[in-house]
Amino acid sequence: MSSDTATHAQPGQAAGQHPPAWQRRLRRFGYAGRPRSDVRERLVPPYPQPGTRLWETLGATPTAAAGIARWTGWAGPLLVALCAGLVRFWRLGSPDNVIFDETYYAKDAWSIWEFGYEGTWPKNANDQLLGSPQHIPLSDAAAYVVHPPVGKWVIGIGEQIFGLDPYGWRFMLALLGTLSVLMLCRIGRRLFRSTFLGCLAGALLAVDGLHFVMSRTALLDLVLMFFVLAAFGCLLVDRDHARARLAAALPVGEDGTARPDPAVARSLKLGPRPWRIAAGVLLGLAIGTKWNGLYILAAFGLMTVLWDVGARRLAGAHIPYRAVLRRDLGWAFLSLVPVAVVTYIASWSGWFAATGSYSKRTGWRDSGYFRHWAETDGGYSTSGPFSWLLNPLRSLWHYETEVYQFHVDLDSPHIYQSNPWSWLVQSRPVSYFWESPKPGASGCPADTTEKCAREVLALGTPLLWWAACFALLYLLFRWALRRDWRAGAILCGVAAGYLPWFLYQDRTIFSFYAVIFVPFLCLAVAMMIGALLGPPGASETRRVVGAVGSGALVLLIIWNFIYFFPLYTGQIMPVDAWQARMWLDTWI
Repeated sequence: MSSDTATHAQPGQAAGQHPPAWQRRLRRFGYAGRPRSDVRERLVPPYPQPGTRLWETLGATPTAAAGIARWTGWAGPLLVALCAGLVRFWRLGSPDNVIFDETYYAKDAWSIWEFGYEGTWPKNANDQLLGSPQHIPLSDAAAYVVHPPVGKWVIGIGEQIFGLDPYGWRFMLALLGTLSVLMLCRIGRRLFRSTFLGCLAGALLAVDGLHFVMSRTALLDLVLMFFVLAAFGCLLVDRDHARARLAAALPVGEDGTARPDPAVARSLKLGPRPWRIAAGVLLGLAIGTKWNGLYILAAFGLMTVLWDVGARRLAGAHIPYRAVLRRDLGWAFLSLVPVAVVTYIASWSGWFAATGSYSKRTGWRDSGYFRHWAETDGGYSTSGPFSWLLNPLRSLWHYETEVYQFHVDLDSPHIYQSNPWSWLVQSRPVSYFWESPKPGASGCPADTTEKCAREVLALGTPLLWWAACFALLYLLFRWALRRDWRAGAILCGVAAGYLPWFLYQDRTIFSFYAVIFVPFLCLAVAMMIGALLGPPGASETRRVVGAVGSGALVLLIIWNFIYFFPLYTGQIMPVDAWQARMWLDTWI
């Protein structure tokens, strides 16, 4: 017997005897030094409980102290979200104007709540809406629109509460922007098992300029981002719950630790999982907001299946892909794809319900665009007991094919269009609003000799985005060479929201589409900062240097947001101050 064999014999294993297969697999995946550790803790790592000892010192029982400590996981995120909400709702109605593409979505949102579909507005409708007294010149003649209705239903909620004015049509965006900060804090906490890093990710999102501007503008992209982020959070919760069920089913040894068991890992049925079904609903709402939600559905579906593969492998499955194919893949598909499709179709309920009336002189009135295509221009009308269902679905399918062709062929030049290669460095932000008041007018100081500048610029906080470029490289290293699932999950979110746009480089596209993956960039930066802080066992010097460097980076990002804040909120400033903020010529 060689000395190597004797050295590597495990407790309970005779010298010279080969370790069991599950131990060899654990060694292959990085657990060689912990063959007897509890698999339950690797399947579902526990949350740290900071402050537990403090509360016990103050007289709380251990159970009460642990409960109080758990509630601190909500206190930090709520505080970060409160700060984010205060700045997002501050002077939300300013500029008191229709800015950029609000001219489409604010009016369509009002129309869809009035008729169930998008009506027609005259060319001077904006002036009449902002005039005093206000006049709403909306016609029930169906308008041709190129985006699904969910985002407009959401925007319309604020209009129904506060009226058809800038504050009303921006209210829901500010609310969703604030809630997305809260969600990201909790998602980061679950992802990293660290309340600090979770709150840091949320705080970074709170001070990102692009997310901030999109939270104060009635466009669809922030609504899409909200549903995508919520779906990601649901899948994270589903991951923990599924792994907890696997862990609970594993056998426990005499020492109280659970061990991998191939039979359990291979045969345990997890069935339908509510959190994954919730993710399917949210992804259906995302697709019902903008069609690029389809790419998110595909990417997240693959991600959640791979998470199941990892869980069954860790639980002891010899061939985890086969186990997932037999036990999980079918339910994963049913929980996501059909649920998303049904949700998407249901989001068109207003369009379906607007059947309208027909006359030879005016054609169909009081009905959505293409609503009766199957009965008229479709060439034939489906008859039979299901015609009430099949004809509208055929009409919707035709509408969608027309819209898809519109998006593919869209190549009208625009001064602010940009190539996706430039998005990460924010080289071509979009100006939503611009004014140049004369001295003494519209808040411009009378004692100045030059005109003032007032702009709303959809610019991501530059230092945050530039730091995110390095963070993504770090995550690629962690995912490819360290098999860190957290890095893979974040990269999946970035890739699903970013890479599809490279297929449409000849199309007219804008950098603000990147808001869909801004939360994942913030998670990437938070994970990089966690690495800069150093592991728990690092030396004091290493921890101090890491804390100083990380703190300096975070403070610089916050300062950068404050510096550009006048550009994000349309504040009036001297032209010199505006020019000082134009760091790149392409920002003008």
